[in-house]
Amino acid sequence: MKKLLSIIFVFSAVSSPVFAQQKATGKRPNIIIILADDMGYSDIGCFGSETQTPNLDAMAKNGLRMTQFYNASRCCPTRASLLTGLYQHQAGVGDMVNHRDVPAYQGYLNQNCVTIAEALKQGGYNTLMAGKWHVGTDSSHWPVKRGFDHYFGLIDGASSYFNPTMPYRPNQKLTIALDDKEYTPGPNWYSTNAYADYAIKFIEGNKSTYKPFFLYMAFTSPHWPIQALPEDIAKYKGKYLAGWDKLRQQRLERQKQLGIISKDEKLSPRDKSVPEWDSLTPEEKEQFDTKMAVYAAMVDRMDQNIGRIRKKLKELGEDKNTVIMFLSDNGASNETITGPGFTLEVLAANSKPASDPTSFTSYGSLGANVSDTPFRLFKHWEYEGGTATPFIAYYPDVIKPGAIVSKPAHIIDLMATCLDLAGATYPKVYHGNSIPPTEGISLVPVFKGQSWKGHNGLFFEHEGNRAVRQGDWKLVSQRPENKWELYNISTDRSELNDLSAQYPQKVAELEAMYSAWATRAGVVEFDKLPKSKGE
Repeated sequence: MKKLLSIIFVFSAVSSPVFAQQKATGKRPNIIIILADDMGYSDIGCFGSETQTPNLDAMAKNGLRMTQFYNASRCCPTRASLLTGLYQHQAGVGDMVNHRDVPAYQGYLNQNCVTIAEALKQGGYNTLMAGKWHVGTDSSHWPVKRGFDHYFGLIDGASSYFNPTMPYRPNQKLTIALDDKEYTPGPNWYSTNAYADYAIKFIEGNKSTYKPFFLYMAFTSPHWPIQALPEDIAKYKGKYLAGWDKLRQQRLERQKQLGIISKDEKLSPRDKSVPEWDSLTPEEKEQFDTKMAVYAAMVDRMDQNIGRIRKKLKELGEDKNTVIMFLSDNGASNETITGPGFTLEVLAANSKPASDPTSFTSYGSLGANVSDTPFRLFKHWEYEGGTATPFIAYYPDVIKPGAIVSKPAHIIDLMATCLDLAGATYPKVYHGNSIPPTEGISLVPVFKGQSWKGHNGLFFEHEGNRAVRQGDWKLVSQRPENKWELYNISTDRSELNDLSAQYPQKVAELEAMYSAWATRAGVVEFDKLPKSKGE
């Protein structure tokens, strides 16, 4: 019976009119999704940063930017939702990869969802992945068990970029193979480069198959520990001594000039955890400048490697037949490396200068408040500072160069978009398991400059923090206060003017929408969840 169902699914995909037309003309595009890790809304040049990102900027100039694109505010939930086209709870990763005895919070992708790789593989694509997985640490849940033909990267959430303590796994082997030679990370190792090395190797190997490919390029950059190569750090040292207030204001002005943010938008107040710049000692200012220089260097190096991938596509004659989408998994991270969750060795490394390759540190709220310009708060919360991501789509001869789209969209849309591009279909049954309908809507009409109705509502929940976005309205609350706040995003993207008292009926309407979604998605009140067991 399972075999028959698989045959029916393949037949339906191949017999799709779009798929058949693309197959006949040989024009089915390669598809690449590039995911940055813990990168803030304003951290690339074409979204307001002083960081040098010429490759991403070129993609934006010759493609489109979506200025109100959303993620799920945290790494694991976003990756689960992006990969499956479902909300993270529906896919089994309602929180992190820690196992809880509740289906929506089991901590790894369940069998009642399909990944983009699984769906595209059934539709005739080769499926490739390099980088961070983080949606199931047990070997039975690794990428090659979820539709990827080839994989190299970090199964867990974070590790040293120079001397990884977590194992990197190429196709589930503990050694690393480059140029047919196996070795473990050594003196010249830097993980951002290594991910791109493998992505390029996979792309090169694909050319002999005569099939289009899907590549999920999930960089760990710029997730802590903030570690970068000396030649990249040197570009930015000294550029951050003006202080965070001036840096945020400068980024906002660039965003307005670029058309990313409304010219009337106000900058959110400096976060309450961030002191006045002039209250710092010269040594503290120097430490901040160094951390920001290292962070910028990480983004810069990621951009350089995106350029390497694009160069390889051009060498192979695949550049004009490849769709590239870029985004970040959540807003900037205010997390600090302190406390009982870290080993004594890591805590000792945290005291070293960030420019030291043996350091193991983060840039905390001080840097994250700059990265998330102009928004409030950070990764983990459901305000724009946690959920808004820069989004770039590049598809030569299809996307109008330089387009800027302000309609709200979400990571759940990437599954439908990829299937639409490929002319493949989304299954109702996969390997004998019922698959709920995708929650997303294809962005292909947006890419083509056509009318796109968009979503009636978008929903967010992470560890008790909640939100719902409908049209220009956004209802949001944070745990433990659990008090609903209402914002009109069209006039107040920075969420500074709470209108809940003025529009109680709208609050009630959106709260009812959220409650209905939470029930359908399997959301459980966070404080009532059973204790995590680990996976």
